[in-house]
Amino acid sequence: MKKKIGLFVAFTLASLAAAAPASALEPGELGELLAQCAACHGSDGVAKDVEIPNLKGQHDRYIAEQLRNFRSGKRKSAEMHHLSRHLTDEEIDALAQYFSQMPH
Repeated sequence: MKKKIGLFVAFTLASLAAAAPASALEPGELGELLAQCAACHGSDGVAKDVEIPNLKGQHDRYIAEQLRNFRSGKRKSAEMHHLSRHLTDEEIDALAQYFSQMPH
């Protein structure tokens, strides 16, 4: 069963990375970042926990601004600050573009 779940997660992440918009990120880099997001926000951009926002279909500028706010500490969340603190502006923009282009 664990193998099946692992294969499903790997396939889902590979599909997400393949469907991602073109960016200047290294091949596979967006997929790695998406895997971190998927842990809480779901592989489809829809969180399973009501306390965690859905990212699917959100405006790219909104997502990017929130990630920058988490990174700087302007918006408080220990988890999001920890995850976003090393993101570059390019990575933030790529993630924001990816989630904003997911159909609602």
